[in-house]
Amino acid sequence: MNDRFERAIALIDEANARDPNDVFVEGSAVPRELLYSQRLTDWVLRLEPNASEPLRLAARSQHIARWKIPRNSYPEGRAGYLKWRNDLKSFHADLTSDILRRAGYDDGTISRVRALNLKEGLSTDLEAQTVEDALCLVFLQYQFSDLAAKLAPEKVVTALRKSWNKMSDNARRTALELPFNERESAFLQQALAPGQGIS
Repeated sequence: MNDRFERAIALIDEANARDPNDVFVEGSAVPRELLYSQRLTDWVLRLEPNASEPLRLAARSQHIARWKIPRNSYPEGRAGYLKWRNDLKSFHADLTSDILRRAGYDDGTISRVRALNLKEGLSTDLEAQTVEDALCLVFLQYQFSDLAAKLAPEKVVTALRKSWNKMSDNARRTALELPFNERESAFLQQALAPGQGIS
Protein backbone atom coordinates (compact mmCIF):
# COMPACT_ATOMS: atom_id res chain seq x y z
CA MET A 1 0.00 0.00 0.00
CA ASN A 2 2.65 2.55 1.07
CA ASP A 3 5.97 2.71 2.92
CA ARG A 4 4.36 3.58 6.24
CA PHE A 5 2.00 0.61 5.98
CA GLU A 6 4.84 -1.73 5.07
CA ARG A 7 6.88 -0.52 8.06
CA ALA A 8 3.96 -1.10 10.39
CA ILE A 9 3.28 -4.60 9.07
CA ALA A 10 6.98 -5.46 9.38
CA LEU A 11 7.02 -4.27 13.00
CA ILE A 12 3.87 -6.20 13.85
CA ASP A 13 5.25 -9.35 12.22
CA GLU A 14 8.54 -8.86 14.03
CA ALA A 15 6.71 -8.72 17.36
CA ASN A 16 4.65 -11.82 16.58
CA ALA A 17 7.72 -13.70 15.33
CA ARG A 18 9.04 -13.59 18.92
CA ASP A 19 6.31 -15.99 20.05
CA PRO A 20 8.14 -18.89 21.77
CA ASN A 21 5.25 -21.21 20.88
CA ASP A 22 5.60 -22.86 17.49
CA VAL A 23 3.07 -24.62 15.31
CA PHE A 24 4.00 -26.89 12.44
CA VAL A 25 2.80 -26.17 8.93
CA GLU A 26 3.82 -28.65 6.24
CA GLY A 27 6.66 -29.82 8.46
CA SER A 28 8.06 -26.37 9.24
CA ALA A 29 7.90 -24.65 12.63
CA VAL A 30 6.23 -21.22 12.59
CA PRO A 31 5.68 -18.88 15.58
CA ARG A 32 2.03 -19.36 16.50
CA GLU A 33 0.95 -15.72 16.65
CA LEU A 34 2.78 -14.86 13.44
CA LEU A 35 0.85 -17.58 11.64
CA TYR A 36 -2.41 -16.54 13.31
CA SER A 37 -1.99 -12.93 12.23
CA GLN A 38 -1.34 -14.00 8.64
CA ARG A 39 -4.40 -16.25 8.62
CA LEU A 40 -6.58 -13.53 10.10
CA THR A 41 -5.33 -11.06 7.48
CA ASP A 42 -6.10 -13.57 4.72
CA TRP A 43 -9.67 -13.99 5.95
CA VAL A 44 -10.26 -10.24 6.26
CA LEU A 45 -9.11 -9.81 2.67
CA ARG A 46 -11.29 -12.69 1.48
CA LEU A 47 -14.30 -11.10 3.16
CA GLU A 48 -13.40 -7.55 2.15
CA PRO A 49 -10.93 -7.45 -0.81
CA ASN A 50 -10.93 -3.65 -0.71
CA ALA A 51 -10.27 -3.49 3.03
CA SER A 52 -9.16 -0.10 4.27
CA GLU A 53 -5.68 0.48 5.61
CA PRO A 54 -6.86 0.64 9.26
CA LEU A 55 -8.78 -2.62 8.83
CA ARG A 56 -5.71 -4.37 7.40
CA LEU A 57 -3.57 -3.07 10.24
CA ALA A 58 -6.13 -4.16 12.84
CA ALA A 59 -6.32 -7.63 11.34
CA ARG A 60 -2.55 -8.07 11.43
CA SER A 61 -2.27 -6.84 15.03
CA GLN A 62 -5.44 -8.28 16.56
CA HIS A 63 -3.61 -10.86 18.71
CA ILE A 64 -0.18 -9.24 18.76
CA ALA A 65 2.18 -10.77 21.37
CA ARG A 66 -0.76 -12.61 22.93
CA TRP A 67 1.48 -15.13 24.67
CA LYS A 68 2.72 -12.43 27.06
CA ILE A 69 -0.56 -12.57 29.00
CA PRO A 70 -1.38 -16.27 29.49
CA ARG A 71 -4.82 -17.41 30.56
CA ASN A 72 -3.39 -19.27 33.55
CA SER A 73 -2.18 -15.97 35.05
CA TYR A 74 -5.84 -15.19 35.84
CA PRO A 75 -8.29 -16.97 38.14
CA GLU A 76 -10.34 -19.89 36.87
CA GLY A 77 -14.01 -19.34 36.02
CA ARG A 78 -15.97 -16.92 33.87
CA ALA A 79 -15.03 -13.77 35.80
CA GLY A 80 -11.32 -14.57 35.43
CA TYR A 81 -11.78 -15.39 31.77
CA LEU A 82 -13.59 -12.13 31.01
CA LYS A 83 -10.96 -10.09 32.87
CA TRP A 84 -8.23 -11.86 30.87
CA ARG A 85 -10.00 -11.16 27.58
CA ASN A 86 -10.54 -7.48 28.38
CA ASP A 87 -6.95 -7.02 29.51
CA LEU A 88 -5.73 -8.72 26.35
CA LYS A 89 -7.72 -6.38 24.11
CA SER A 90 -6.26 -3.34 25.84
CA PHE A 91 -2.76 -4.81 25.66
CA HIS A 92 -3.08 -5.51 21.93
CA ALA A 93 -4.49 -2.05 21.27
CA ASP A 94 -1.77 -0.29 23.31
CA LEU A 95 1.07 -2.21 21.66
CA THR A 96 -0.37 -1.65 18.19
CA SER A 97 -0.80 2.07 18.84
CA ASP A 98 2.85 2.31 19.83
CA ILE A 99 3.96 0.49 16.67
CA LEU A 100 1.79 2.66 14.43
CA ARG A 101 3.19 5.78 16.05
CA ARG A 102 6.74 4.53 15.40
CA ALA A 103 5.77 3.81 11.79
CA GLY A 104 4.63 7.42 11.35
CA TYR A 105 0.84 7.18 11.50
CA ASP A 106 -1.34 10.11 12.52
CA ASP A 107 -3.53 10.11 15.63
CA GLY A 108 -6.73 9.65 13.64
CA THR A 109 -5.54 6.43 12.01
CA ILE A 110 -4.13 5.15 15.29
CA SER A 111 -7.46 5.81 17.02
CA ARG A 112 -9.34 3.99 14.26
CA VAL A 113 -7.10 0.92 14.43
CA ARG A 114 -7.38 0.97 18.20
CA ALA A 115 -11.19 0.97 17.98
CA LEU A 116 -11.02 -2.03 15.65
CA ASN A 117 -8.59 -3.84 17.96
CA LEU A 118 -11.08 -3.28 20.78
CA LYS A 119 -14.00 -4.22 18.48
CA GLU A 120 -15.89 -1.11 19.54
CA GLY A 121 -19.35 -0.57 18.07
CA LEU A 122 -19.54 -4.15 16.90
CA SER A 123 -23.27 -4.00 16.21
CA THR A 124 -23.00 -0.95 13.93
CA ASP A 125 -19.40 -0.85 12.63
CA LEU A 126 -19.06 -2.98 9.49
CA GLU A 127 -15.27 -3.10 9.74
CA ALA A 128 -15.41 -4.25 13.35
CA GLN A 129 -17.85 -6.96 12.23
CA THR A 130 -15.42 -7.99 9.49
CA VAL A 131 -12.72 -8.49 12.14
CA GLU A 132 -15.16 -10.55 14.22
CA ASP A 133 -16.17 -12.61 11.18
CA ALA A 134 -12.54 -13.28 10.31
CA LEU A 135 -11.77 -14.36 13.88
CA CYS A 136 -14.66 -16.84 13.77
CA LEU A 137 -13.63 -18.18 10.36
CA VAL A 138 -10.04 -18.72 11.50
CA PHE A 139 -11.47 -20.71 14.41
CA LEU A 140 -13.70 -22.79 12.15
CA GLN A 141 -11.03 -23.45 9.52
CA TYR A 142 -7.98 -24.05 11.69
CA GLN A 143 -8.99 -24.68 15.31
CA PHE A 144 -12.39 -26.37 15.26
CA SER A 145 -10.99 -29.80 14.38
CA ASP A 146 -8.62 -29.87 17.37
CA LEU A 147 -11.36 -28.57 19.66
CA ALA A 148 -13.77 -31.25 18.48
CA ALA A 149 -11.19 -33.93 19.24
CA LYS A 150 -10.46 -32.67 22.78
CA LEU A 151 -13.72 -31.40 24.29
CA ALA A 152 -16.90 -33.13 25.33
CA PRO A 153 -19.52 -32.99 22.53
CA GLU A 154 -21.81 -30.58 24.39
CA LYS A 155 -18.93 -28.11 24.85
CA VAL A 156 -18.05 -28.32 21.17
CA VAL A 157 -21.65 -27.55 20.22
CA THR A 158 -21.77 -24.64 22.67
CA ALA A 159 -18.56 -23.18 21.20
CA LEU A 160 -20.00 -23.43 17.70
CA ARG A 161 -23.23 -21.72 18.73
CA LYS A 162 -21.33 -18.86 20.34
CA SER A 163 -19.21 -18.36 17.22
CA TRP A 164 -22.22 -18.56 14.91
CA ASN A 165 -24.10 -15.92 16.88
CA LYS A 166 -21.18 -13.50 16.46
CA MET A 167 -21.03 -13.85 12.68
CA SER A 168 -22.71 -11.86 9.91
CA ASP A 169 -24.93 -13.63 7.38
CA ASN A 170 -22.17 -13.37 4.77
CA ALA A 171 -19.63 -15.01 7.09
CA ARG A 172 -22.11 -17.77 7.93
CA ARG A 173 -22.60 -18.55 4.25
CA THR A 174 -18.84 -18.62 3.80
CA ALA A 175 -18.41 -20.90 6.82
CA LEU A 176 -20.83 -23.45 5.37
CA GLU A 177 -18.54 -23.79 2.34
CA LEU A 178 -15.58 -24.92 4.47
CA PRO A 179 -14.53 -28.57 4.03
CA PHE A 180 -15.62 -30.04 7.37
CA ASN A 181 -15.26 -33.78 7.90
CA GLU A 182 -18.29 -35.93 8.75
CA ARG A 183 -17.91 -35.59 12.53
CA GLU A 184 -17.41 -31.82 12.36
CA SER A 185 -20.41 -31.45 10.04
CA ALA A 186 -22.52 -33.38 12.53
CA PHE A 187 -21.49 -31.03 15.33
CA LEU A 188 -22.32 -28.04 13.15
CA GLN A 189 -25.73 -29.42 12.22
CA GLN A 190 -26.46 -29.99 15.90
CA ALA A 191 -25.36 -26.47 16.80
CA LEU A 192 -27.52 -24.93 14.07
CA ALA A 193 -30.61 -27.03 14.69
CA PRO A 194 -33.82 -24.99 15.11
CA GLY A 195 -34.58 -23.97 18.66
CA GLN A 196 -30.94 -23.97 19.75
CA GLY A 197 -30.61 -20.24 20.39
CA ILE A 198 -29.12 -19.43 16.99
CA SER A 199 -30.10 -15.95 15.83
